[in-house]
Amino acid sequence: MRLISLLRIFVVALAAVLGAQTAANADNGTIRISIFKAGFVIGGSAGSGVLNFRGRSYPLSIGGLSYGFTFGASETRFRGTVSNIRRPSDINGVYAQAGAGAAAVRGAQAVVLTNQNGAVLRLTGEQAGLIVSLDLSGLALSLK
Repeated sequence: MRLISLLRIFVVALAAVLGAQTAANADNGTIRISIFKAGFVIGGSAGSGVLNFRGRSYPLSIGGLSYGFTFGASETRFRGTVSNIRRPSDINGVYAQAGAGAAAVRGAQAVVLTNQNGAVLRLTGEQAGLIVSLDLSGLALSLK
């Protein structure tokens, strides 16, 4: 019985050490993206950007769909940080968001998004155009 308890403690300790090493290997980068969004009930978005990670630049492709109340068109230019990535490809994935917003000529935006790989985007930017939205949207980022 004592051997089983010691074995459990060893397994838990090993898992904690491996988990800590995995988190310790994660790194941060910076990102700049431009997204064009337009819609009438169903909306679409497309854009491009650049990930700067460990001294290198990686071009990004962006696409997405939204469903809900969306009317108009806008362009948003974001910049910010990407955290919890180990390699550039960790940024690939779908980032889901529910939100409401409006912009008439110009408006400020700030979002925090996470994908299935654990990458966290913290973005701020400015939106230009005429758009009103209350929707669910998904944004897909991928390395070009």
